[in-house]
Amino acid sequence: MGKTDLDDHGQPLNKRFNARRMAERAIDEMLGICKGILADGVVVPMEVEYLKDWLWSNKETAGMWPANVLAERLRRIFADGHVDSEEREDLQELLESVTGLRDETTIGERKSTQLPLDDPMPDLDFEGRLFCFTGKFAYGTRNDCQYAVVQLGGQCQSNPTKKTDYLVIGIFGSNEWIHTTHGRKIEAVIQNRHKGALTAIIDEDHWVKNLP
Repeated sequence: MGKTDLDDHGQPLNKRFNARRMAERAIDEMLGICKGILADGVVVPMEVEYLKDWLWSNKETAGMWPANVLAERLRRIFADGHVDSEEREDLQELLESVTGLRDETTIGERKSTQLPLDDPMPDLDFEGRLFCFTGKFAYGTRNDCQYAVVQLGGQCQSNPTKKTDYLVIGIFGSNEWIHTTHGRKIEAVIQNRHKGALTAIIDEDHWVKNLP
């Protein structure tokens, strides 16, 4: 029989269960920090720095969902050594989604089910391919997404054309897509496909899975 500890009530507690409970407490602590950052409706550089330091000091927790999403976003934010206003605004939206304070969605929900995605979604090529991004992305800012494509030999455009190979919809694209700004890009692609364009419509999750 495996070694046991005692819980708060003096009862035997399996170590694996105890580790899981400790991890859950750490995630709860992290979510509490996130809610504290959002309390005044503004994310300031000092708060971003604090969250980064907490995640860096809790590496095991930073490997768990949803801490891993935040850790990866912060890694990219601090790659150039500072946090600009656009990065703080995007991080605020991510924090709102992670904590469930954002009405549109909670991260982890696959809300792409009501979007007109290709089914099945295709394998992606990057070299020489033309990408267009729309919506908000857990991966990072739109510039982060475009940079990843360019690094793999692809090209990006602000609005889709008949030559667009892939329209990528961010994980925070609303189910009410037809009433949103990014919904116009989706409609444009659909109209272009009726005219013979071969643009694939994919979600962020599929795009990320195809990154090397």
